[in-house]
Amino acid sequence: MRSNVLFLSALTLLFAMSDALAQAFKEGQVWSYRARPNEHGSTLLINKVESDAKLGSIFHISVSGVKVKNRHASGGVTQELPHFPVSKKTLEDSVLKLVGTADPNPGYREGYATWKQAFDAGSAGIFTISVAEIVGFIEKTVNQ
Repeated sequence: MRSNVLFLSALTLLFAMSDALAQAFKEGQVWSYRARPNEHGSTLLINKVESDAKLGSIFHISVSGVKVKNRHASGGVTQELPHFPVSKKTLEDSVLKLVGTADPNPGYREGYATWKQAFDAGSAGIFTISVAEIVGFIEKTVNQ
């Protein structure tokens, strides 16, 4: 009986993942994702998609609805992360459901410009870990 329950749970998860993966990732999409436990309702927005000969597709995303401890922020918490570049695998491993569309986050442009200059100079890359892990990494980094 327990193995049947596990099988059905795995099958349900597989269908949910295949629904997300069946979607082509496009600019303007807003997705729910496997967020950190205290950030239920957080979403990611695909601001820009570009291609690189070595890395393939690069997705420039913003994340809203986070609770990133930030000793430099007013109130000690940042609720929006305007830009980080991620791989397709990061999106595939992170997203749950397409929840809407939106215009690009205006705040992403500054971070993108800084990243692009460093990327073209060979000193920047993209994230290949899950979005939740990226949020945790950013939280740790800004508080060092």
